Amino acid sequence: MLSTLLSYIDRQVLAVLAPTILHDTGLTANQYTIAISAFSYAYMLGNPLWGSLLDNVGLRLGMLMAVGLWTAASASHAWVTGLIGFAVARAVLGFGEGAAFPGAYRTASESLPTNQVSRGMALGYSGASLGAIITPILITPFALRFGWQTAFLITGGLGTTWLLLWLIIARPPFLHLKKREKLKIAWPNIFERRFWVVGSSFGLGAVALGIVAYLSPLYLSRAMGLTQAQVGHVVWIPMVGWEAGYFFWGWIADRYLVDMPDRRKPARIFVLLTVLALPSIFVTQTNSLPIVLALLFWATFIADGFVVTSLRVGMRIYPADRTAMVAGIGSGSWSLVQALVIPVYGYWVDWKWFGTMFFTMSLLPIVGTALWFWLSRKDEVWKS
Repeated sequence: MLSTLLSYIDRQVLAVLAPTILHDTGLTANQYTIAISAFSYAYMLGNPLWGSLLDNVGLRLGMLMAVGLWTAASASHAWVTGLIGFAVARAVLGFGEGAAFPGAYRTASESLPTNQVSRGMALGYSGASLGAIITPILITPFALRFGWQTAFLITGGLGTTWLLLWLIIARPPFLHLKKREKLKIAWPNIFERRFWVVGSSFGLGAVALGIVAYLSPLYLSRAMGLTQAQVGHVVWIPMVGWEAGYFFWGWIADRYLVDMPDRRKPARIFVLLTVLALPSIFVTQTNSLPIVLALLFWATFIADGFVVTSLRVGMRIYPADRTAMVAGIGSGSWSLVQALVIPVYGYWVDWKWFGTMFFTMSLLPIVGTALWFWLSRKDEVWKS
């Protein structure tokens, strides 16, 4: 949980301070989203790679390597000002952070009984939403007083603290240590139907998590007229939905999806989630800040259901020793979708086409669910 917490503090600093950073550096919203896309492409590659690596070398060594890399990348943001500098820093950060969610899911699957794995995953993944909640509250005052560069130095210090703590606690009996053996990376096969079963529902279904996290500060400042300080006071509220969603849908999955002989049970959940994702269309139809925040809260809460259900399906159709890789497939597919849509949304933000942004955000889960139904229809998927 602390590693996913750290990862989202590191990535949310740029989003929370985007109004100030764009003003000080002269970057446009589109250039800002290009830097985010650099993160997303690297994150897409890093997730399945780190997932496979953690399955083979173990969590202790693998997480030390990954967190050390992304901590250095996060701190480096303090010394860059242009598009290229931010893009490179974000790419290295994204590649390193690819280990966070595979590590969390691997830990839950190794240490908990089957009927508690989804809630254990929810606890591990909840650090991300918690990071998104506390980042604006903790970081905004420092940035306003000492400059936005200071915020990235703080994240470097937090990462160093995590590494020291991990060295102390990541040992038996809390964690099984892998024996030294020849490294063998099992890269996921993109030609398998089950790869796309996990990727379609996770990547497209949970698209709102990235849109709300990265672009809601710009919407609140440019469309609703909030200052940087005011954005910092309220932008954490939608992230509470993200936090609550992991635990609610984790509880649902542990009760309803433990026995999954075929696709009927997850299919019902995906249909329900797709319908519940539609209210985000109305974000731009109101000038009420509480209603806007409530709709964004709901969007992240429902997106969590796609995350949890997709991973539970992946756990069913992949072998138990590839759990971290499954988490990597899910997060990697989500990152690919973000990399493709975020630059487009950046143009729309520059042109203030916010209605189009939230409309498409609400419809993409329909595409993901339709693909899931088409891909999962073969019995061979459920006999794996």
